[in-house]
Amino acid sequence: MDSDDERLLRGRVYGHDPTAPEAGPLPGHHYAELVGGPLDGLLLDITTVPPEARPEGAALPTALSTHGPEGRSLYQPRPTAPSRWDWQGDLR
Repeated sequence: MDSDDERLLRGRVYGHDPTAPEAGPLPGHHYAELVGGPLDGLLLDITTVPPEARPEGAALPTALSTHGPEGRSLYQPRPTAPSRWDWQGDLR
């Protein structure tokens, strides 16, 4: 991924085509910012994730992981700032 791709992804919601109009945050939704790793800067919509389940984090499928299209990147909420989820590494 080059720097143009990285700029395009910032401020976009994970799982949406970055060029689609609905790729940005929606009013009334709750988001966590993904920090570090291949999804750095993307927003993860956590609106439907109950607050008690959020500390578990998420293993997000992404072709940008070190394992390619079959990989997932693990993100967990930052204890001091739960709206920021830090990259923990990539999984196959």
